[in-house]
Amino acid sequence: ALHKAFPNLPVDTIVQTDIRGLFEVVSGQNVFYYYPEKEYLFIGEIITTGGKNLTAEKKGDIAAKFVKNLPLDKAVKIGNGKTVVIEFTDPDCPYCRKASEFFKSRTDVTRYAFFSPIAHPAAITKVYYILNAGDKAKAYQEMFEGKDAVQPASGYSESIKNLAREHMDLARSAGVTGTPTFFINGKQVVGADMPQIEKLLNDPAQTGK
Repeated sequence: ALHKAFPNLPVDTIVQTDIRGLFEVVSGQNVFYYYPEKEYLFIGEIITTGGKNLTAEKKGDIAAKFVKNLPLDKAVKIGNGKTVVIEFTDPDCPYCRKASEFFKSRTDVTRYAFFSPIAHPAAITKVYYILNAGDKAKAYQEMFEGKDAVQPASGYSESIKNLAREHMDLARSAGVTGTPTFFINGKQVVGADMPQIEKLLNDPAQTGK
């Protein structure tokens, strides 16, 4: 019925929700709701009276599965702790800098940083600087501390620029629409929600320690 009503909509999964007659449709990183009785397709979010956003949780689960297959060798690796944190970040984002400052004190974490300067396109030069550096973790800290990016006399190579574009493409594919966005033990955290991040890092039930 869905394919007949919306033939151009690619569908990964369709399952019955707990609302009679309403189906959850996953299409890539998007979540829709289909009501076949009226052939209505709903674009929006389902939120419980307790404030729980069921749609956002589903999108987080989809994104968490996606990041399991990210090419981590193309990310900037920071630290050597046993808990892996994948982050999508922006050197000019104040909330990203706040989160970066928090992680500086954590020796139990290995971070893999991808860059997505969505709100600060001028930060792309800082992304180039980090990706071009011999010590990328050090360059990351410099940029997130507000230091200036010194461009090489010959400029940045096409391979560095292509890598930066690949970072941004990966962010879009993961459904990242804002920075910072973190993935910790299969859970997505959007924004510098430090209490939630700390809970995921410290709670043995979450970390599997």
